[in-house]
Amino acid sequence: MRTFRLVISCPDRVGIVAKVSNFLAAHNGWITEASHHSDNQVGWFFMRHEIRADSLPFGIEVLREKFAPIAEEFSMDWRITDTEQKKRVVLMASRESHCLADLLHRWHSDELDCEISCVISNHDDLRSMVEWHGIPYYHVPVNPQDKQPAFAEVSRLVKQHDAEVVVLARYMQILPPELCREYAHKVINIHHSFLPSFVGAKPYHQASLRGVKLIGATCHYVTEELDAGPIIEQDVVRVSHSDSIEDMVRFGRDVEKMVLARGLRYHLEDRVLVHGNKTVVF
Repeated sequence: MRTFRLVISCPDRVGIVAKVSNFLAAHNGWITEASHHSDNQVGWFFMRHEIRADSLPFGIEVLREKFAPIAEEFSMDWRITDTEQKKRVVLMASRESHCLADLLHRWHSDELDCEISCVISNHDDLRSMVEWHGIPYYHVPVNPQDKQPAFAEVSRLVKQHDAEVVVLARYMQILPPELCREYAHKVINIHHSFLPSFVGAKPYHQASLRGVKLIGATCHYVTEELDAGPIIEQDVVRVSHSDSIEDMVRFGRDVEKMVLARGLRYHLEDRVLVHGNKTVVF
């Protein structure tokens, strides 16, 4: 069923829900899902509504035009999206295939409602898997001595494909600050939840030596500060002394796949609202 998603964040005050609900009811808008959250610590209000598109007497552009005065009255940061318009996604990867393969499978199985425009990688290892899905694959090597040309090409490709979201599916390069700023809250990354306890190479080996009992993964938006952006989703799995390093790596990959897929789904469904360095996920 086609719906319009109305997503709002604004300073908290009395009457926001009533104003929005009355506006939609006045136009016979049929709300199929409604979510609200008031953050008392910062005095901010968050809302997400899904409205049946066929219940309204006009299309999305008129809806935006008619809603604009309410948005101005309440100083809202807002957007209205159409589920009929699939978001364009660019995936980026290096050599590890588990996250990329999982997202491609979910997309191929219609579990992810999006358009995967292309895959960009600094290695050529995953080309055959990607092209089997009929998706363009761009090999953009990164010279450790001068990374700027590679990232200039990455930026060009992202713009060429008019990407609305970029997913780092175990892309093992740090994006330059200017790219992070340009695509703020539009670049999604995954990392194991050992950070910052076990940084550097072979984190699962380090964790095994320390006898950890939980391993996990964190999906977050990319910012200039490495692995410190607003968190979208997290999960953990319990391990014990009987698990080998190979077991822990396998468990870690499984949880990374699940967390990245859920985080991307939440973003595609306009469920993630960012305020400062914190998210509200409906």
